[in-house]
Formats: sequence, C-alpha cells, structure tokens
Amino acid sequence: MATAITVEEVAEAMGRVSALLQTQKDYLTSLDQAMGDGDMGITLGKIGQALETYIQQEATADIGKFLAGAGMAANKAAPSTMGTLLATALMRAGKVVKGKTELSSEDLAEIFQAADVGIQERGKAKPGDKTVVDAIHPAAEAFAAALAAGASAGEAAAKALQAAETGRDEVTPLRSKIGRASWVGERTEGLVDPGCQAFVMVFKNIIE
Repeated sequence: MATAITVEEVAEAMGRVSALLQTQKDYLTSLDQAMGDGDMGITLGKIGQALETYIQQEATADIGKFLAGAGMAANKAAPSTMGTLLATALMRAGKVVKGKTELSSEDLAEIFQAADVGIQERGKAKPGDKTVVDAIHPAAEAFAAALAAGASAGEAAAKALQAAETGRDEVTPLRSKIGRASWVGERTEGLVDPGCQAFVMVFKNIIE
C-alpha cells in the first residue's frame, strides 16, 4: 500500500470491493438473518453492482469528487440503513479530499476519520453498541496513531485491520443495541455483527 495514491488506484480498489460485495452477498445475508434482519447482503450486493457501473462511467482526476459520486451512487442503489451509512462514509470521505488528484498518508487518515464520524453521526451509534462502528472506529484510530508513530501507510493499514478485527471480536459476545437486531435481544449475544464483519472484509480487500 503506497502513498501518493491516484484516482486510478482508488477506482481499482473500489472495483475489488464491488466484486467482493457481489460475491459475498449470500454470506453477509446469512449473518444478518441470524441477527433478526436479513437484508444486508442483498443491500451490499446492489451497492456492489452500482459501484461497478459507476466506476465504468465516471471519469475524473478529482478523488474527492470520485468518492462523493460513489456515495451518491450507493445511496441511489440501496437507500436502506446500511446503504445510507456507506453512502455517508463515502461522501464525507470525498469532502475532506475535494480537489485532490493524489492522496498522501495523512489524507488517508483524514478519510478514515471522516468516514468513522459520518457513520456514527448518521447511524446514531457509538463504540460498544455492536455495529459497524466497533470495527471502523478502532481501525481509524489505529491508522492515525501508527502514522503519528512513524509507520508507513502499509504498516498503518495492517495495524488498522488488526484493530478492526479485535473490535469485531470484542463486541461479538455482547447484545446488539441498535436497529432491528436490538429487538432480538439476548439471541444476538455471541453472534458476529454483520456490519463489523463486512467492514473487516472490505478493508482487508482494499489493503491486501
């Protein structure tokens, strides 16, 4: 994972994520069904298809514009809870790097933080509620901390992935507190949160 990332590299990474979301939709649906809902995999599959089309059609060197446009495409394709959260993350990320044609390590940290804050604000969730926040928040913090300690972007990304996995695993024994999963109550204890797992899978796909 190098610095000075171009829009072409961002698009290539997004293309891998698009393929992942489409191929893993059944698995993610099974996780979501166990939590009392069941549409996450379907939602993310639709978003994957929309992103695939968007990448093929969008032509811009402005990474901020590219990310924001991807967020709008995601929201249009699946205006559900997870679709809205993903759209918000992409649009907030695009806003902080608007006008940039290359991304530095520091830009990546800003994108991470903006996505994290956007998801928390839009979803009204906080760490410990057993949502995607429990993966993305520690990952964003670990990435920034590693960079501040002198790590390369690749090293920081590895730390972030580890933090995301730890965050997912730490809330797995807990009861879900947000959304439809909260209605299921104690039956969610011991189950992997599908949002956390989806983020871990997507982030791992991006950096490896």
